[in-house]
Amino acid sequence: MKFEEYNNKTVFITGAASGIGYAQAAAFLENGANVFGFDVEERGLIDLQQQYPERFAYKVGSVCEHKAVEQAYVAAILRFQQIDILCNTAGILDGFAKTLETDETLWDNVMNTNVKGTFFVTNMLLPHMVERGAGTIVNMASIAGLVAGGGGAAYTASKHAIVGYTKQLDLDYCRMGIRANAIAPGAIQTPMNQADFEGDGEMAKWVADETPAGRWAQPYEVANLTLFLASSAADYIHGAVLPIDGGWLIK
Repeated sequence: MKFEEYNNKTVFITGAASGIGYAQAAAFLENGANVFGFDVEERGLIDLQQQYPERFAYKVGSVCEHKAVEQAYVAAILRFQQIDILCNTAGILDGFAKTLETDETLWDNVMNTNVKGTFFVTNMLLPHMVERGAGTIVNMASIAGLVAGGGGAAYTASKHAIVGYTKQLDLDYCRMGIRANAIAPGAIQTPMNQADFEGDGEMAKWVADETPAGRWAQPYEVANLTLFLASSAADYIHGAVLPIDGGWLIK
């Protein structure tokens, strides 16, 4: 998928070191954009920098830590002068823990990463976008933000929060040139889901069988949707939550 409009645009991506975030970074880079990656892990970030030394930069840090987010934002502006697109992709799972199996530490870890992290990063970059009168935000929701069964109590609650936050974010700032939407993936084969494929892989097989499309998706498929959703072709899409789930939600 090719979008010439991304030449000279800058994309800030959280969770860019692996999985969907890495695929998003690679897709935007392949389409000529500058990309700034932010993640707690460095290996994937180094790989992207080696491939695109002129157009990729990064900072290692947690979206849960306000100071780290601020440092990443400053570094991105110093390197690329502007940020046109924000992909809030960083997130963690909860092992499908039911509420009675969820202690305060697990609840806080999931909420801090998935919800507060999105809030921190958005509020750090949004004033810059508002000042410029233009900006596109793509948040990472999940089918767990739309129905039960896609995660445990904490994860499902966090992704429902992302859905609501995205809608309110767009409503509040769309007249200022900001467009915010969310993507709701189903079964995507990423390192975060590696446990499902371990051993005899029965869990992975079950998920594929339960998905109408009969398979897991690859991260690049979510990245391709991101390219469209962040493009001018999607300019009239506001506050939407787009599933990419192989038909999971139609059951």
